[in-house]
Amino acid sequence: MVPLYALADQPASFSAAKRELAVIYGVHSVSFYCGCRFGARGKRLEPDLAGCGYQPRKNANRAGRIEWEHVMPAWVFGHQRQCWQEGGRRACRKDATFKRMEADMHNLVPAIGEVNGDRSNYAYGMISGESRAYGHCDIEVDFKGRIAEPAAGVRGDIARTYFYMRDRYGLRLSRSETRLLEAWHLTDPVDAWELERNRRIRQVQGNGNPHVEAAEGVLVSIDAGALADQ
Repeated sequence: MVPLYALADQPASFSAAKRELAVIYGVHSVSFYCGCRFGARGKRLEPDLAGCGYQPRKNANRAGRIEWEHVMPAWVFGHQRQCWQEGGRRACRKDATFKRMEADMHNLVPAIGEVNGDRSNYAYGMISGESRAYGHCDIEVDFKGRIAEPAAGVRGDIARTYFYMRDRYGLRLSRSETRLLEAWHLTDPVDAWELERNRRIRQVQGNGNPHVEAAEGVLVSIDAGALADQ
């Protein structure tokens, strides 16, 4: 019997990917960086800011909505396409490979809009100190240095996403960036939700993230053992 995911195909556009992801996240509707629960109000996804202790830094209006953020920014993978050199993101709309990268759900996460905007296309990295510009949300942004430091609990997810994009689309990562991401991958291993998210995306998109799936057997065994002890 052919697995259902073998018959699936990647969404044709970024917009289509966002619609699919709203369903994929389902009851696990928690923002990526801040851990804020969110729900739908009409066509808009809105976070429960009070429930997670989020305080807008500057843009309360954008903080009031959930946006689907590219973990590896479109600016980063787009700059490695000739179309970007010829006219930026608009020109790349006609580039089939760019469109697939832009709509790849493995590289998309729900983020509070203000955080998405502040992170912009900045690289991930470590920032001295633990300033809190967003209330209880554990993310720091160095606007001058163009660096964003995420919470420890999502650093491995970010690393495995970057490695997935690199391997699937032949993208380049710098040596220093690779070393940092390798460290994050080791210190923040795959958890149950990351594995479940990968399964759900695989069913819709037709492919998984091998860097997540490497832990699949281990986590399945742990879950089975936990159930046996109950």
